[in-house]
Amino acid sequence: MLINKAYKFRLYPTKEQETLIAKTIGCSRFVFNRFLGKWNDTYKETGKGLTYSSCSAQLTQLKKEFVWLKEVDSIALQSSLKKPC
Repeated sequence: MLINKAYKFRLYPTKEQETLIAKTIGCSRFVFNRFLGKWNDTYKETGKGLTYSSCSAQLTQLKKEFVWLKEVDSIALQSSLKKPC
C-alpha cells in the first residue's frame, strides 16, 4: 500500500529578498527570450539550432553589455539557457 504525504510551506521574504526574487525572475526571462530568438533565427538560416556551450559563451558577452545581469545569481541565468539552446 502506497501512502503519499504532502507538506505545505509558506515563505515570508523580506522586502530586499522580494526585490532580488523579482530581479532574478525578470533577468531569467530576458535571457530566455533573447536566446530563444537567437535559436529560432539560427534554425531558420541553417536548419540547426545553437548549442548550450555557444549560448553560455554569448551570455558572458551579454553580461558585459547589460551590467544589470550581474546583480542576480549566475546559476539562475545559466539555467535559463537550458531550454532554448
